[in-house]
Amino acid sequence: MATGVLHRVSGGLARAKSRAQTAGQTVVWTSEDVLPSIHADKYYPCELVGTWNTWYGEQDQAVHLWRYRGGYPALTEVMNKLKQNQDFTAYRKERGKMLMSRRNQLLLEFSFWNEPVPREGPNIYELRSYQLRPGTMIEWGNYWARAIGFRQHNREAVGGFFSQIGDLYMVHHLWAYKDLQSREDTRNGAWQQEGWDEVVYYTAYGFQDYDPDKGFSTAVK
Repeated sequence: MATGVLHRVSGGLARAKSRAQTAGQTVVWTSEDVLPSIHADKYYPCELVGTWNTWYGEQDQAVHLWRYRGGYPALTEVMNKLKQNQDFTAYRKERGKMLMSRRNQLLLEFSFWNEPVPREGPNIYELRSYQLRPGTMIEWGNYWARAIGFRQHNREAVGGFFSQIGDLYMVHHLWAYKDLQSREDTRNGAWQQEGWDEVVYYTAYGFQDYDPDKGFSTAVK
């Protein structure tokens, strides 16, 4: 089982910088340095799927998506090891001074979606988040198992996830496009396919709220 963690941070800086005194000199860390280093270190059983800054929607926000292929035991192992990582602890402490809020969710992947994989860029990414009505998750999944077939022609479907811990009854769809014009053309093209309108009609009754569209600027790792 692969468990995912969606981590959102909001603050006055798009790229958080942390400073620490070590051996008489100041070291400056950025999220760009710290997070990929954890991803590359085989000591931690986790992968940084992607990290994005917002273009549209809620501003001054960063979103990080992590994958734990060992499920909950892997997640627990990483958390315990990070507690012993003095550099990460110092970075997190300084980073906290720059942030207005943080929140995360533990997610599972829908089996019928693509697994997020590296892709050529540059691309823009769109994260669409839906708050479902309790009891409609299975119905939503059944409709989208059909719907995903309409959204594969330009490889725009990156991943689909549902929450396990955190805000419950949440679904996240992650899409990739070359640019905004490609996004418009791809979405308009879906409406030309027979059956897409039916899926949209029925799934609209399954959610009670959704976050505004958010564009993210960097490539999935």
